[in-house]
Formats: sequence, structure tokens, C-alpha cells
Amino acid sequence: MLKEYNIDVQRVFLQMMVTNAELYTRVINIINPQNFDRTLRPVAEFIIEHTTKYNLMPDPVQIKAATGEMIEPIPEIADQVDWFLEEFEGFTKRQELERAIMKAADMLEKGDFDPVEKVIKDAVQISLQRDMGTDYFADPKDRLNRYFNQGGQVSTGWPQLDRLMYGGMSRGELNIFAGGSGSGKSLVMMNLALNFLNQGLNGVYITLELSEELTSLRTDAMLTNMSTRDIRRDLDNVELKVKMAGKKFGQYRVKGLPAQSNVNAIRGYINELRIQTGMRIDFVMVDYLDLVMPVSVKVNPSDQFVKDKYVSEELRNLAKELNILMITASQLNRSAVEEIEFDHSHIAGGISKINTADYVFGIFTSRSMRERGKYQIQCMKSRSSTGVGQKIDLEYDIETMRITDEDPEGNPYQKPQPSANQILDKTKTTRTANDAVHDQLEPDSKRVVADVQSAKLKSLLSSLKK
Repeated sequence: MLKEYNIDVQRVFLQMMVTNAELYTRVINIINPQNFDRTLRPVAEFIIEHTTKYNLMPDPVQIKAATGEMIEPIPEIADQVDWFLEEFEGFTKRQELERAIMKAADMLEKGDFDPVEKVIKDAVQISLQRDMGTDYFADPKDRLNRYFNQGGQVSTGWPQLDRLMYGGMSRGELNIFAGGSGSGKSLVMMNLALNFLNQGLNGVYITLELSEELTSLRTDAMLTNMSTRDIRRDLDNVELKVKMAGKKFGQYRVKGLPAQSNVNAIRGYINELRIQTGMRIDFVMVDYLDLVMPVSVKVNPSDQFVKDKYVSEELRNLAKELNILMITASQLNRSAVEEIEFDHSHIAGGISKINTADYVFGIFTSRSMRERGKYQIQCMKSRSSTGVGQKIDLEYDIETMRITDEDPEGNPYQKPQPSANQILDKTKTTRTANDAVHDQLEPDSKRVVADVQSAKLKSLLSSLKK
């Protein structure tokens, strides 16, 4: 590869493009007129403008007339195609990186530290498209195995939710659990983390709201099947149970970060954890999305729509970059407080984060439901299944805060799932004050039940009228 890309080399690049338009089409995704010498920049701009408008490479005469530069075709370049592609890619990377470094220096001088990494990374990642994609018909079995075995489909530990998601959660995707204040968003995520750990997966719980100690204490209760009151009384037994579980579970770290931290802080912690411990990260829980700030742009924290758009995109990109399961939570707005059926309008900040997420689940619960040991999860958005609008009921232990899926029927779709209204109706009293008074006055009497047959009654009334 060349060490210097002087004006003569840059002219050769343009000459080869003019000679063989196919070469131009192969580098069109990375060509940038700003990378060329000042005298050749108008030529690159004219070629891009002309091909975009007419879908045809201009000839040397047109280029000369428009720019004053004569770009002569080069005969016999068939053997130089690989050289051109390799060198032009190197030239573009170098020029873009030099410009990015200059831009980063200006940012550092102004105190804009966070966007620096993105600017440099974007320049380094510039490359020609050599991946020709998936040959759909070539090897269907291998393609499906790659998706199901390598790409994800990790069980959530809740069979009903797995079936709704066609097998489980996938790596590189963003999953959001949305709920109102006090609905148990953190509890759902902690339980899900415990389910992953039970499968031998390693993970990190990033908390921007609760302390590391409180998050760990709640996990202790779920893991040991003990209430927090009992944990305080029997620390030795708790320690034994946790250490025994640690021998068969995956590795787990709970890390507290300040609210308004950004994705770079999360990435930096994960990278440092991997370097210092050698731990392979399989999943990351971020509690929760609304408290994270974007890296790529500066926005007003009150502009939640724009903020959440960038944050959700950056979290999803981090999941793809690290090939991990990414789970986070989000707040439902005030209009969702009295609702039992959630839709996109109930998500705080609007639809920006929903557009980016692969799965969005609404958490429906109430005090009476929790006392009865019930949680309901509603699928609000699905990118890879037909689960939108479907609901599942989970069991909840109010003492240990453990959420489980008993799944007694084996398949939740063999019978209709009860709606949120039906669950609420079950918690309401069906006896009135008059019933209680009647029972006191006539405790031994039996209540008379009238069996009214409406069809016969109508027929009798009709005959009377006649």
C-alpha cells in the first residue's frame, strides 16, 4: 500500500474511474470530494453530480469544459482493478481520519469530549462493501442454525414469553420493559437477569436509579427464596445459599452509575471489566433508559423525544457491537395510569425509542394484583414475531419478589388469556351492604334465585295482548 497519496496518485484514481465506470460504482459509497487535492476537487464533485443526475459517467471533454482539468482515460487497466480498490480505500481512510483528528482537536479545545470517540470511530470504520450478504438458497439449514444457535434466541426463563418471542431474546437487539412509577420495572429486569444467570450466562446490571447494595439485596431475596426481613435475621444462611448458587450460575456484576451518564460510560465500564477479569459478557441490563444521556449530540434533558431517540439507537448499537442481550426499561406517561391496555402513546418521550427497539413490553400490575401474586406483561412492539397485543400472566411472590412462570397448561394459547379487566374484576368484592344486612337478619334463610326464561315470557305477554 502506498505511503503517500500525492496529486499524481489522486489524478490516476480519477482517470481509472473515467476509464471504467464500474470502478466508480464500486467505490461510490466512500468517495468524498473533500479528500482530493484542491485542484482536483471540482473534478470529483462534477463526476458525482453528473452520474447522480444522468446515471452516466461524463467523458473527458465534458470534464474539461466544466472544470478546466483534462482527465485522460487509461488504456488496459483490467489488471489494476484490485490495486485501485485497495489503494483508494486506504486513501479515503487516511484522508477521513486526518480530518476527523483535526475536528476532534477542535472539540477537545471547546470541552466537547463525548462526541470525539464517535468522530474517530466513524473515520476508522470507512471501508468498501465486500460482504455480499446471505445467499438465501445456498444452504438454508446452515443459515437457520446460525440464526437460532449463534444469533440469539436465549430463553427468558419464562416459557410463555419465550413462545411469544418465537424462542426468546436475541443478541444484538434492544428490549424495553415499560411501566408506570412503582410498577416493578426494576423487579422484572432483576428477575430476568437471574433467569439468564441460571442458564450459565454472564451479565452486568447497570443501575442509574437504585444503589448497588439495594439492587443486590433484592436479588438476594429472589435467589434465596427469603424475604428481606428474614435475610437480615439469618445472614449466614444467605451467604451460604448465594455462594452455592455462584458455583453453578454465570458471573454477575452490579454497577451503579450516576443518572445522566451516557453510553460511553457503560461501554467504558464493560471494557474495563473484561480487561481486568477476563469476563465474557452475555447480557447487560440498563436500569433505566430514561436516565441515560446521548453521546453523539447535546440535547436538552427536557426534550425527551430527541434524547431517547439517540440513546436507544446508541444502546442498540452497543448491543450489536458487543453481540450481547440488551435489556432496559422506560417510564409510561401519566395518561397510562388508569389504562389497562397500553399502546405507543403511553410511552414517555413518544415513539422515538419504540421505533428503535426490537421488543417493547408493557408491565401491568396493581397493588391488589401483586397481593394476589400476579403480573401481566403485554407485548406492545415486536420486530420478529406476531406477538403484538398478546399478554401473558406471571406469578409473583410478594415476600421474595420472585417472578416466575408456572405455565400449568403447557401452552398459554390453548385457552384465552384473561384480560386486565378480568383480573381486576376478580379482585373486586361482589357482595353489597344489603347482602350483609340480609344475612344478619335471616342467617338461616336461603336466598331465592329466579330463573327467568325470556323467550317464554315474551310469548306469554304476546298472547295476553291478543
